[in-house]
Amino acid sequence: MGPAGNHTRNKESHMAKPAYQGFEVGPIRPPSEHASLLLRITRNCPWNKCKFCTLYKGQSFSVRSTQDVKADIDAIRLYVDFFRQSEGVPAYQRDREYTALMARLGPGGEAALQSAAAWYHAGMESVFLQDANTMVVRPDDLVEILEYLRAAFPEIRRVTSYGRSHTIARISDGDLARIARAGLNRIHIGMESASDHVLALVDKGVDKKTHIEAGRKVKKAGIELSEYYMPGLGGREYARENALETADALNQINPDFIRIRSLAVKRGSLLQSDYERGIFTRANDTDTVRELELFVEHLSGIDSAVKSDHILNLIPELDGTLPRDREAMLAALRWYLALPEEDKVIFRVGRRTGYMGGISDFQKPGLRAAVAHICENNQVNSNTVDGVIESLMGRFI
Repeated sequence: MGPAGNHTRNKESHMAKPAYQGFEVGPIRPPSEHASLLLRITRNCPWNKCKFCTLYKGQSFSVRSTQDVKADIDAIRLYVDFFRQSEGVPAYQRDREYTALMARLGPGGEAALQSAAAWYHAGMESVFLQDANTMVVRPDDLVEILEYLRAAFPEIRRVTSYGRSHTIARISDGDLARIARAGLNRIHIGMESASDHVLALVDKGVDKKTHIEAGRKVKKAGIELSEYYMPGLGGREYARENALETADALNQINPDFIRIRSLAVKRGSLLQSDYERGIFTRANDTDTVRELELFVEHLSGIDSAVKSDHILNLIPELDGTLPRDREAMLAALRWYLALPEEDKVIFRVGRRTGYMGGISDFQKPGLRAAVAHICENNQVNSNTVDGVIESLMGRFI
């Protein structure tokens, strides 16, 4: 390279880095992280092709600089210190110190305040690293962030992240072990399915073999693992394959948690287009419960905790630890399948409208009668209920 090229390179190397734009919060977290501090490491999703997801469509992926993430941690630290020191302080003095602190933090100060306050009052036990796939960050940078976070808040008990199987499978065992030692102790992987056919149809960008490899690597590193299963993703045509292949993969991984996320098809998604073109026949609640029954029947040789911790799931009683609670979980699914069609409609509407929290609420005569009245007044019956439920579930995605 000639002198002009050297001059350009030197000029670029001395250019100022973009100024810190303030504390950021991403759009999503697992329900189990409701009490966690949300610390944004990346923006959006590096894959962003899954047909069932619309969350990041039209948005570009980027990795925030290590210095910006550290600045976010510093902002939370300042507010936490302020809360601790303000206890018992006269209001006028507290207000003066608060005003000075807000001026010091500048852009994003209000978001940092809200995040710090919620986390402080929740006990400051856990942190969730956003957005969709923090594991794509260079291991050295992720270790640096984790060590900085743990040094700032040594009382933290859990640091958690989403991660794609495809990404994790490419991380060396040594780097995963370093990340674990630095303080990442739980990873959520959206397996969704381990059927290669279903994975290809929804453009998940991974196969069963890679799912298994990634899950085993996480466990080997000593990091807790949550795997997500999405019944209904294969429609009616591939329900059996979806259940059996996913159960087989999970049996080979033995994750700490198996989290159920029943499929809801969002308007405007690529998956909705596939349904409209007849590639899938959409599964309804009853189809999904049958798929879940088959899935649970074929989980074996593992001691995972099964969690039904999302409003999209019809049967919250599908919750327990294997193998101890297998029969109780199957009994809950079979309870629903044995209901007369009229009662299935009432239970489905009761769950999706929030009138019923689970099976025990259905068994309360007053609640059952109230939901039956809603169904009658709105002409919801076995012929119309699927469309009604699809509309109601759309509120939760």
